[in-house]
Amino acid sequence: MLEICERATLSIEQTAQILGCGRSLAYEMARQGRIPTLRLGRKLVVPKLALEKMLADAGQREPVA
Repeated sequence: MLEICERATLSIEQTAQILGCGRSLAYEMARQGRIPTLRLGRKLVVPKLALEKMLADAGQREPVA
């Protein structure tokens, strides 16, 4: 369970750092729906739990050709 002061979301920039890619690629992946996002007003954020699930599930799928 998240503590009250811990954020439940990440910025696209933080997500890019975690994924080891650039900010532009992270925004493109978010636009394509390859990174789970929420829009809070004008800000695009990535739910931490959804990103963790996406990464955990990544090894379960068939390789992309």
